[in-house]
Amino acid sequence: MAKTSGLNTAGILSRVTVAAITAALVSTTTAAVAAEQPRSADATQQSAPAASTFATQGASAVADGELRGVDKSGFMYAYLPNGTGGFGPRQYVGSGWEYTAHLTMADMNADGETDGAWDVTGGRLSYTAWGQDSIDLGGGWGVFTKVVSAGNLGGAAPSDLLALDGAGNLYLYTAYSDGRLAPRYKVGTGWQVFNQITGKGDLNNDGKNDVIARDKSGYLWVYPGTGNYQKPFGPRIKAGTGWNSLPTFVSSGDVDYDGVTDVVARDTTGNLYLYPGSGTAAAPFKARTKIGTGWNTYRLIF
Repeated sequence: MAKTSGLNTAGILSRVTVAAITAALVSTTTAAVAAEQPRSADATQQSAPAASTFATQGASAVADGELRGVDKSGFMYAYLPNGTGGFGPRQYVGSGWEYTAHLTMADMNADGETDGAWDVTGGRLSYTAWGQDSIDLGGGWGVFTKVVSAGNLGGAAPSDLLALDGAGNLYLYTAYSDGRLAPRYKVGTGWQVFNQITGKGDLNNDGKNDVIARDKSGYLWVYPGTGNYQKPFGPRIKAGTGWNSLPTFVSSGDVDYDGVTDVVARDTTGNLYLYPGSGTAAAPFKARTKIGTGWNTYRLIF
């Protein structure tokens, strides 16, 4: 089945637009505010369009903080930040993703909005700019256990791509603005101890993108970014314990629009939590807030 991906242009919200909507909501009735509160995946269940339907035309960028999910049938949905630390109702944005192993969004021009996504399907890497056809970037990607973009790690404007193989070797692929990749650099070994790697933004307020990794004992580590593509991380900082209670967590950027990168996490029962960024690497998150239920409907969250 052909993959489709995009976002209805009516749903594309910039930071300015979201802020304006939030300000307007403050002066409206309580009922209107309640309508903007985060909902569970089940509460916003929709009938999925036929697989041959292309969900959007002309989409070019989506707001920082947007979260996407792919269900077991391969349907993709987008959740836009609502301006209050949660997400609005989901929007159908594509189909044919049931065989995809990895998906990760990218900002290719450093404007604070995502422009497309890389995916690994059938061992092949592709890049899809929103509203455009996919670009095939080659095979051999089935050897990687994790493929994720943590933003710009190499110093140029486009987001870059991290790939972890089964032997624990971590590679950085710096990217061009069209999603194509430069030759990789081996930037770490021994990373097989980690079962989750994410990041999208600056966690310690030094102006560089950082990476978060969880080891198999549930310890959380922050790897501060350096901006050097050959040595992209400084010494790691232990930032938390007990994170094995959260099988899935990702950073989709600044969800609550306070200028600091956040993390969204799903627990074993499908509850979704926002961990607001604090701006300090040693204690990178404020107290979490429950923002959704029913998220076990999704096979992939990115």
